[in-house]
Amino acid sequence: MARPKVVITGGAGFIGSHIADALVARTEVVAVDHLKAGKRANLEDAMKAGAVLRKLDILRGDLRPIVRGAEVVYHLAANPDVRLGRDGTKPLIDENVLGTFRVLEACRQEKVPKIVFTSTSTVYGEASVVPTPEDYAPLEPISVYGATKLADEALLSAYAHTFGAQAVIFRLANVVGGRSGHGVVVDFVRKLSRDPKELEILGSEPGTAKSYVHIEDVVAAIEAGTRAADEPVSVFNVGSEDAITVRSLADAICDELGLSGVEYRWTGGAGNGRGWAGDVRAMQLAIERLRATGWRPRKSSEAAVRDAARSLWSALQMSRTKA
Repeated sequence: MARPKVVITGGAGFIGSHIADALVARTEVVAVDHLKAGKRANLEDAMKAGAVLRKLDILRGDLRPIVRGAEVVYHLAANPDVRLGRDGTKPLIDENVLGTFRVLEACRQEKVPKIVFTSTSTVYGEASVVPTPEDYAPLEPISVYGATKLADEALLSAYAHTFGAQAVIFRLANVVGGRSGHGVVVDFVRKLSRDPKELEILGSEPGTAKSYVHIEDVVAAIEAGTRAADEPVSVFNVGSEDAITVRSLADAICDELGLSGVEYRWTGGAGNGRGWAGDVRAMQLAIERLRATGWRPRKSSEAAVRDAARSLWSALQMSRTKA
């Protein structure tokens, strides 16, 4: 009997490649990625097990032949930068909103029955209720990244209700772990690798307070939520059961790497503890809806950060040894 086909956009990226690893034993996995941020090496194990990588830019390539016959499309391809870069807002609008539209159009035309989408905690903006539940309102993102993801959610809802597909949306806290290429943990470990005596930190002490969730917990959450979803549109928060400040995060990373006496140099950032404009000061997600499926995070924020820092540090040291 043929295995069901699944397509993962952004499949060579951080989260996408881990989903491919989890699904390849029981499904036909087709990973789509333009390989600008994603890496072929991330899919090495999945490809050995039978996954196929299609190099394609979702903004330009023809997606219909790729999604044809798929039972589920996992749409993860996106510009992940919450902090605006040199090119401003256009890459976020193009890659997140227009990219999602093109994926949804291909799924509509090929009658794909289910689309799984990774959204973000930043759609909540500066929530007045923390931990924040999925039905919190109004949704007022304070970053362009958060706005693009909220726009994507609206598109998914409209397509699901209009064309009959099922949409499953996961609003993720800060995801950390092996293969991650950006974020505060990656930033800190790389800085400490270059200078183990001083660490520059955006913002003012103690910094923002946020939830961090390990990639293994995220993959398990996506599998559990996708199985349990029974509405045209289902939304699940994914996070840990706590939050930590940037100061505590830095302390945990330094301790995990065996570094003592590191001097922290706070930059002041965008004020009120924020690292940059659009940075949310406090974020923790209510996860009771997902826990009702039987899932729960195995790692706390600190444990997830420590594991991610150790993994990245080992990878950096190994690359230096090879060089």
